Amino acid sequence: QVQLVESGGTLVQPGGSLRLSCAASGRVFSIYAMRWYRQAPGEQREFVARLTRDGTTNYADSVKGRFTISNDYAKNTAYLQMSSLKPEDTAVYYCNAFANGDDYWGQGTQVTVSS
Repeated sequence: QVQLVESGGTLVQPGGSLRLSCAASGRVFSIYAMRWYRQAPGEQREFVARLTRDGTTNYADSVKGRFTISNDYAKNTAYLQMSSLKPEDTAVYYCNAFANGDDYWGQGTQVTVSS
């Protein structure tokens, strides 16, 4: 089992920056990939970014060049650094861990981009 807790979501102005954190606990050594998803009101949950254990990263086209996913293995914490934020980035952001064929999810953190 893997437990995930996100933090860092808040209200930010367009063009601003924000860093989300995802603290992992439990069987963290079994995690193959960490991912971020988001879900806007009335929309389906969508993929944002992925970081695998070998360092490979993938991003949704909508965030490429603006968002960066990283992982501090000493702290068992994944991050999503977001810059040049747009109102359409407003959503609940969820952290996901893929481990031993299973998906684990955090509770989500709200990001609102508005002036």
